[in-house]
Amino acid sequence: MFQKGLKNVVAAETAISLVDGEQGRLIYRGYNAKELALHYTFEEVAYLIWFGYLPGDQEKQIVSELLTNNRYLPFYMYSLIQTLPSDMGIMSQVRTALSALGTEEFGWKPTIEQAIRLTAVIPVITAMIYRKVNGKELVKPSKEMGHVENYLYMLTGERPSFAHTKALEAYMILTMEHGMNASTFTSRVVSSTESDMVSAVTGAIGAMKGPLHGGAPTGVIDMLNEIKDKETAETWIRQKLERKEYLMGFGHRVYTTRDPRAEALSEIVKQVGADDAWLELASYVEQLAVQLLEEYKPGRKLNTNVEFYAAAVMKAIDMSPSLFTPTFTVSRMVGWTAHVIEQSLDNTIFRPEAKYIGKQFEKLDLLGESRKAMEVSSLT
Repeated sequence: MFQKGLKNVVAAETAISLVDGEQGRLIYRGYNAKELALHYTFEEVAYLIWFGYLPGDQEKQIVSELLTNNRYLPFYMYSLIQTLPSDMGIMSQVRTALSALGTEEFGWKPTIEQAIRLTAVIPVITAMIYRKVNGKELVKPSKEMGHVENYLYMLTGERPSFAHTKALEAYMILTMEHGMNASTFTSRVVSSTESDMVSAVTGAIGAMKGPLHGGAPTGVIDMLNEIKDKETAETWIRQKLERKEYLMGFGHRVYTTRDPRAEALSEIVKQVGADDAWLELASYVEQLAVQLLEEYKPGRKLNTNVEFYAAAVMKAIDMSPSLFTPTFTVSRMVGWTAHVIEQSLDNTIFRPEAKYIGKQFEKLDLLGESRKAMEVSSLT
């Protein structure tokens, strides 16, 4: 059976997460991701994704210390990052730098220790590249801060507020894992060849870099900036829909209800007390847009997706748009590494078929082909 893009084709079994589009649920190892984002830390949820259960106090301390102690780069990485071309985007530089970690330390057999190492180092690489691109001095990682707090610190050079850390932590928990998406599938395909974990996650970053997968919520921010206030919202949205243009932040390939990640982020942003005027406009636009989408596209169930409230989080913490997809990547490293390990535990190499639709000749007319070649040659 041919399914373009392998849509709805089951290619693997997983115990890591469940993406329930009909019910609007995202489940990590049996737990509702929304509740995890509201009540647990990045380190605790990462532990759950890797080990299959939530950590106790001692286990939480151990994984936190391991993540902290792995915030270092080999000396050659500093030179490499400094010499990467300035016209390479941040995601391309992150991909290239991370691949340079693929030494003998990472044998083909993936381990949780490797997963922790890569998860700890990806925010360090990202922050260093961001500051280099913007002509700022590099900030050394802190051993006194948590995973998300340290990432923000390395980006800005200043200790972030609790509100900013909490908002970004919720976002990073909710984007940590999301089933068999394009980048995760890529990581599992590479892993299925018994290649190493660094190669697998480097491939995943290549997939995440594509705008159809790791597209940032920049468009949502642009949309809200253009709308400006409640009075102009309905006219702006109607004009957009009448021109049959895409409304950023609405609709999802999987969820037919409101994206559960958007629900959690909307609660978090309100809790941490970001810009009230911005949030009020965002909330109003969300409700109005859902109504108008149903009017213009009845039955399509185009509800709010994670990009909509991710935009609110990013604007609230004043994060540069150039960091949206890289930050998505920093969080998704946990999910990728968990899938690479799971693939290795019951491995079968991915080898789908392709339907040939090209020409078929009964025999090769060597004389005719030779004559054509001479005719072309004489013309040139």
